[in-house]
Amino acid sequence: MFAFTNLALAALAGYAVAHPGETHNAYHMKRELVARDNAAQLGARSLASCSNSAASQALKKRSIKRRANAVKNIRQKRGIQAPARKDKRTLEDLEAWEAINHNMTGTYSYDIFTSLEDVFSANTSCILAPEVTDGPYYVVGEKMRSNVKESLYSDGVDVFLEIQYIDVNTCEPIPAVAVDIWNCNATGTYSGISASGNYAAGGYNSTYLRGIQLTDSDGVVSFETIFPGHYEGRAVHTHLLSHQNAQVMPNGTISVWNSPVSHIGQLFWPDDLRAEVEATYPYNTNTVALTTNDEDMWSILAADSSFDPMPQYIYLGDDISDGLFAWIQIGVNASADYSEDDYYGVAAYIDAEGGHSTGYTVGGGSGGGNGTNGTAPSGSFSSAFPSSSSA
Repeated sequence: MFAFTNLALAALAGYAVAHPGETHNAYHMKRELVARDNAAQLGARSLASCSNSAASQALKKRSIKRRANAVKNIRQKRGIQAPARKDKRTLEDLEAWEAINHNMTGTYSYDIFTSLEDVFSANTSCILAPEVTDGPYYVVGEKMRSNVKESLYSDGVDVFLEIQYIDVNTCEPIPAVAVDIWNCNATGTYSGISASGNYAAGGYNSTYLRGIQLTDSDGVVSFETIFPGHYEGRAVHTHLLSHQNAQVMPNGTISVWNSPVSHIGQLFWPDDLRAEVEATYPYNTNTVALTTNDEDMWSILAADSSFDPMPQYIYLGDDISDGLFAWIQIGVNASADYSEDDYYGVAAYIDAEGGHSTGYTVGGGSGGGNGTNGTAPSGSFSSAFPSSSSA
């Protein structure tokens, strides 16, 4: 199994730079593997003690119904008549997750409601989610919105992504969690950053494919985004970062400065799905060398025999161009705070005057100071956007 082979561990030493601004220490990453595994065992025991409770089962039923209704509504809104398809993944270590294909590809009919359990019940995270890195491109102050696509630089295969946060100690959903999402566009460029290797059009003022929301009473947020493209040194992935006790400001934005960080994660996507997406435009114009999941440094940390870093997904129609509906349930320790973690840092922030760099680089060692560890920079506008930009 991939995540624990000596070859994989030894390969960590070869990872110096994933992309500009991101450096890593092989020893530190190996230490993270051990910590991840210990946390997984604790999380599994906690969840085992509460997952069959009446409240947990009721939550599962609501989740199945919500996901089914979401797909139905999206298909109706888009006028999709072709049958949807389901490709279901259950994972062990990363390589095994992809080799063992629990492929339920078939026709999903909205008239056969007995299939809802099979299609929409799967939760890909069963234990405490590992903390990975937020990368060198995390930006504080993004717009509070569910649709993070914009008119420019957001072309690609649409993904409707549902994320649900569960407390591993109680199996109960966690409401009012501020969830940031961001990923690169179809040709591998992130918004909000202007640095060597990632010069976004609009620089630090650009916001495409970034957003933040608060989880509802069932611990759920939903985003409309696109399937990420790829760039040198990294497999295709989507970033997630959650804060507890975030403030909703009078202008309708969400402030996460000085708020505890409850989860830092990345979602990965199966290589066969990625290949199908990247055969379409504009992904097929990307000439940068591709990195597979097995070759990615962070997928080693993100996947083990218990945690699945790949969302469940369903094709909204019979073709990838119709888009995807995807979902993942993430178990977190609601009382944890990773704001002092080596792999958490704020690369830039947006205030009333626009976007600003903090000078942060990820990988440990740069730490603290001037807002790089989640503390509001001196003189910064503490909420995310002026009211005119908060829609």
